[in-house]
Amino acid sequence: MTTHEETVAMTEEPTVLASQCGAGSCPTVYSTDRETVIVQGYSTTGEAAGVEVPDGERLVEIPVDVLLAAADKIRSQG
Repeated sequence: MTTHEETVAMTEEPTVLASQCGAGSCPTVYSTDRETVIVQGYSTTGEAAGVEVPDGERLVEIPVDVLLAAADKIRSQG
């Protein structure tokens, strides 16, 4: 089975939309050249979150303020 990572390749580096520390080495939301976002956060399990996670997907937690800041930046760019 082909993974998402194998079928989709970015042509440009992701752009930081919002970060808790400003350096991209902590919870961060990035934009891609594919009109998607990449979320870097704290790994969690489906069991801990109380949801079922299908094969090939993962859950991450990020602070709400990072997500809201990213949403504001996406809105301002659109």
